[in-house]
Amino acid sequence: MLQKVLSEKIISWQSEIHSILKDSGGTKISDVSISQAYGGMRGVKGLICETSAVSADEGLIIRGNKLLDITHILPEQVFYLLLTGDLPDQDATDDIQNQFSKHQNVPEYIWDVLSAMPKNSHPMTMLSTAIQSMQVESMFVKKYDQGMPKTDYWKWTLEDGIRLIGALPGIAAGIYRMRFNKGDLIQPDDQLDWAGNFAHMLGFDNEDFKKLMRLYLMLHCDHEGGNVSAFSSLTVSSALSSPFLSVVAGLNGLAGPLHGLANQECLKFVLDVRDHFGGAPSSEDLEEFCWERLQNGRVIPGYGHAVLRCPDPRFTAFLSFGKEHIVDDDIFSIVESLFEVVPPVLKKHGKAKNPWPNVDAASGSLLYFYGLKEFNYYTVLFSISRTMGIISQMVINRAMGIPIMRPKSITTDWIKNNI
Repeated sequence: MLQKVLSEKIISWQSEIHSILKDSGGTKISDVSISQAYGGMRGVKGLICETSAVSADEGLIIRGNKLLDITHILPEQVFYLLLTGDLPDQDATDDIQNQFSKHQNVPEYIWDVLSAMPKNSHPMTMLSTAIQSMQVESMFVKKYDQGMPKTDYWKWTLEDGIRLIGALPGIAAGIYRMRFNKGDLIQPDDQLDWAGNFAHMLGFDNEDFKKLMRLYLMLHCDHEGGNVSAFSSLTVSSALSSPFLSVVAGLNGLAGPLHGLANQECLKFVLDVRDHFGGAPSSEDLEEFCWERLQNGRVIPGYGHAVLRCPDPRFTAFLSFGKEHIVDDDIFSIVESLFEVVPPVLKKHGKAKNPWPNVDAASGSLLYFYGLKEFNYYTVLFSISRTMGIISQMVINRAMGIPIMRPKSITTDWIKNNI
């Protein structure tokens, strides 16, 4: 069903893009300053991403839907939405769930590979290694070697993507149980949805934790095309590398401390606050603590965002979940208090362009509350979710015939001689 819907939509999308290129292909959409060229291309409009956009004033918008309007949908449904632009009906939801379930059993060789790794391997290293090992499963590679037409590239990219997304919960749950000595692997439950099954295979059968995983894996699914993980994956994919290798390129970027590790730093800060005060402090004490930290040249983790000028709606969704499901917990109480205290302090301090919280300010505290306390595993959760967005963008790029990425670079001498 999903493939049929996309086949019909892609024809319309291709026609629209061809028309834009014909009528307005020479129109400039961005200027680049020297500081942007040296500054990681921040803010340069140079990519097309159909799946999502980030508004400075509204946060993440998925296919025209404000995030807070769709937090009730399952990750499987957001994957369908990312690909097609439509919210799925029940038949379409059942179809994508069945496709994921068909690939939920992890190939045995993955466990052989992971078992051979050093016992102290980082969970993200294990995840990357496992996904790369699945390259042998790639239908895209097989069809490409057989000489498939370019018009079919997207179909087999999608097929590989569904294979990978279907297996990811089992792989990631297995890594958790192996790496942290949680006991035998847990087999999937055919009666559970994708995220609920992941929670089950982790070893958490608390119904509220399953709800959290559904929300968590939905909220982190996509964030435009220029972030490190998406951009890295799409660059590798543009060379027609298999989706397995392309996804790993992005996830290795996600493992970096400037991208996917922020929720760990935020949680460590909240725990430091708790330990400093022996529990949840008063608003006055917390304000003084934060002000002193800023005066000492340190930041407040989880506050500020390169693009947003409003509270991250993903933070708002997690905060709402915590208020509904968590009672009398010092960690979450501190998260709530920080939201009240930090923005006014940052405004008074005067150096923060955006005093509002991002998603990382709340996500770690919820995981910690339910007993998932292994900090260096948190990025694996992020990776499972973000893979949906990366795959969706790959499929669309291949359907639209986006060529290999090859931006032009210049030297410092060129700049000196031409300014």
